[in-house]
Amino acid sequence: MMHLAEVNIARLKYDADDPRVAPFMTALDAVNSVAERSPGFVWRHIDDSGNATDTRVGDDPRGIVNLSVWEDVGRLEHFVWNTVHKAFYRRRAEWFGLLDAMHFAMWWVAPGTEPTPADALARLAHLDAHGNTDHAFGWDHLAEAHLWRAERCAPQPAE
Repeated sequence: MMHLAEVNIARLKYDADDPRVAPFMTALDAVNSVAERSPGFVWRHIDDSGNATDTRVGDDPRGIVNLSVWEDVGRLEHFVWNTVHKAFYRRRAEWFGLLDAMHFAMWWVAPGTEPTPADALARLAHLDAHGNTDHAFGWDHLAEAHLWRAERCAPQPAE
């Protein structure tokens, strides 16, 4: 059975040490800890920072990457939409700006695979150029992504 890799690229609106992004930066360890203890979690990219905030996305010092592997779609969805992660996802506009290209992609990997950030960026570029394919895809490519379908249509809190 294949595992599901995911990458999410974000660009902080402010430098990582700016008080306006402190709620996000301070919560990273706790949210990552919830992910690591979640059923279905397999692996996540960690750099010298202890999370992944030192991993550069191109030349942008405010770009950050989240790269992880999960046993299946349902377990990744559960973490995203049924844990503390959801509260931080809902606040993303406070901390992150919009990107010009695709920022989220998933793909299937063999068990034991630990994708590199370069692998992940190549998947994002493929998704940006070709749309959903078996090589790289978004939530809408997955028939079993039921929580995503419900949550993306849910009313968003006022910002």
